[in-house]
Order: sequence, then structure tokens, then C-alpha cells
Amino acid sequence: MTFSPAAYETLSTHFKNMGTKPRDYDLIATGDLGEVGRKILIELFSRDGVALGDNYIDCGCEIFDTKRQDMHSGASGCACLATVFSSYIMNGLENGKWKRIIIAGTGSLQSPLTVQQKETIPGVCHAVEIGV
Repeated sequence: MTFSPAAYETLSTHFKNMGTKPRDYDLIATGDLGEVGRKILIELFSRDGVALGDNYIDCGCEIFDTKRQDMHSGASGCACLATVFSSYIMNGLENGKWKRIIIAGTGSLQSPLTVQQKETIPGVCHAVEIGV
């Protein structure tokens, strides 16, 4: 399961509502989409003619070493985002490396009823813009 469509919808709606583009941000960080989901998100934006650029990172990709670990996706998006935010990203904000960022946590809405009814599990994404 990838949460790339949820991240795409949330981020593209944010850009539209704010009248911004990805290049207007110093950093855009998603939860753990992993290598697979990261590529899908980049492709979804490229279909709109929008490049996420070098200012986009996926926190799962920052934590895991895909060359030495067989990680493609599947860790907790919220946990990966929180871990990278509370260390790497906060340091960058405090040191003035970044002034305007978006963090976008991804995950799923788990419900016993949904599983019992054999429904699909919806992916969600919540984004926060931070400016200093």
C-alpha cells in the first residue's frame, strides 16, 4: 500500500489554496512513502507539469539505507516524519538553513469495522506549513 495519492492530493491542494508552487518552499517532507511511494508522488506531480525538485525528501528514505537494507516502503509515516523532524529538520530551521517548509505525515485510517466488511483501508495525509 502506498499513500502517495493522499500526499499528492493534500500537497497539491495546499499549493493551490496558498497560491504557491513547490519551489516556493525550502523543504517539503513526507512521512514514509519509501522509495516506491516517493517515485509515485514525483510522477503524480510531473503529470501536472510540476517538479518537486531537490527540496523534496521522504523521511523514510532519510532513515533507511535502501542500498544496505531491503526497504521499499512500509514503516510508519508519522513516526518517520516525527523522528526526522525532531532532529534533522528542527536543526535546519534553528540554523537558518530553511525558512519555509511543509511537513506532510501519511498513514491509514484503521478501523475494525472496515476490515470486517472487507473494505479498503483509506490512506490519509495531513500537512503543516512552518515558516520562521
